[in-house]
Amino acid sequence: MTLSLGHFLSLGAVLFALSVVGIFLNRKNLIVLLMAIELMLLAVNMNFVAFAHFMNDLHGQVFVFFILTVAAAESAIGLAILVLLFRNRSNINVDELNTLKG
Repeated sequence: MTLSLGHFLSLGAVLFALSVVGIFLNRKNLIVLLMAIELMLLAVNMNFVAFAHFMNDLHGQVFVFFILTVAAAESAIGLAILVLLFRNRSNINVDELNTLKG
């Protein structure tokens, strides 16, 4: 059995749906929210790679490279903010973090 484009797109859709469900079900833990956002980006990246592979074009893979670079920077900054919030407030619950209001 060979894998077609539909298989990759359906797997990407399932991963994206899981990340959306993870965001809506768990709005209290900031680490889980960051992981769900990363899973969402990876699902989109899988679709880009699948399209690039089946269309014999490298533009999708280059675009994924830039997305992964931005996602790594976003994760590093998000985790740094998370560590600072934990040091100052001793918890990372989203409901109790009202100091970020402007």
